[in-house]
Amino acid sequence: MSMDPTQDGDADPLYRSEDLTPALPASAYLDPTHFGREREAIFFREWTCIGRADQIPEAGDFLHVALAGERLLVVRDRDGALGAFFNVCSHRGSELVPSEPVPEACGARSGRFPGSIRCQYHAWTYELDGRLRGAPFLEFSERRPASGFSLRSIPVQQWGGFVFVNVAGAANAPAHTLEQQLGEIATRLARYPLAELRIGSRLVYDVAANWKVLAENYNECYHCGPVHPELCQLVPAFKKAGGAHLDWPEGIPHRAGAWTFTLSGSAKRRPFPGLNEKEQTHHKGELVYPNLWLSLAAEHVAAFTLFPLAPNATRIVNDFLFHKDEVANPGFDPRDAVEFWDIVNRQDWGICESVQRGMASRGFRSGYYAPMEDASLDIRRYVTERLTPSG
Repeated sequence: MSMDPTQDGDADPLYRSEDLTPALPASAYLDPTHFGREREAIFFREWTCIGRADQIPEAGDFLHVALAGERLLVVRDRDGALGAFFNVCSHRGSELVPSEPVPEACGARSGRFPGSIRCQYHAWTYELDGRLRGAPFLEFSERRPASGFSLRSIPVQQWGGFVFVNVAGAANAPAHTLEQQLGEIATRLARYPLAELRIGSRLVYDVAANWKVLAENYNECYHCGPVHPELCQLVPAFKKAGGAHLDWPEGIPHRAGAWTFTLSGSAKRRPFPGLNEKEQTHHKGELVYPNLWLSLAAEHVAAFTLFPLAPNATRIVNDFLFHKDEVANPGFDPRDAVEFWDIVNRQDWGICESVQRGMASRGFRSGYYAPMEDASLDIRRYVTERLTPSG
């Protein structure tokens, strides 16, 4: 395939080399110490997405997730509320769920507690809301009541059906609310019925790249022309002028006659109710820092949740969300969207793994952002602000 930039009529330069901006140094993507700082200052201190509330609809249902090295449980209690806890018994620290936390197929629950949470080590038993119910051969007194031995809870909030936790909030009050962290995103996506969507399919990828490499790639379309031929056939604007001047708040139009993210550009599924005219034909995207990406079509949402594993390893859970009425339809078939996204995803992950390997070369010190990659600078600003001590 020719890599000649003139093939798309974009031969005329739009910017000068003086417009290039230095990116983060290579060590920010490679160094375990830097990764540890991000773990504490970002993934534990920010509101971080760990799944969907509709994965655990019944009392006792739970999600078991690994977030940057911490193993967490999110449990639906008898009153229908969600609680989040560290996966450790208050007695001796044994894991309450000892199995390896892995994403379940199609977004199912990780498991179900039969009315209570029982530690397998010494049989200490907890209510679904984390309160200690009892311990064999022990009687708790007023001086040392059972309430002092509850499971260690973690703040949990929801938005649009997504579940967020704030790990550092277990010791101190969170520095800000989820609403404050979302900012204008919730307003921009107000017409999408996110809370009414259900997981219709799921893809899970283990990618040998730093989470920031992946987020930077998601945040720009300079690479779309060279990397994504199928995508650019569906959305020609992604390759025009190197992906510059894309109006994401208004949405990006598909090619003539197409209106959604499938290979054909159409679907048998109906657009979400309540969308405006542009949202019924345009594609939107949001990066919900630190680890949730949303790509919104008229009749489905591709949600990507990133779970950093190491400086050079990230697990990506890609959930395909459809209106609950469509998922309940006996003829529901999401493959047209899933197969298209899988093509695009694998192209992205492959190039990101190449970037990660290249960054590890002694011939690389730091990269550059071109002006059409300006959105990628958000990652640099975002990380720098959170790793820089205040005061």
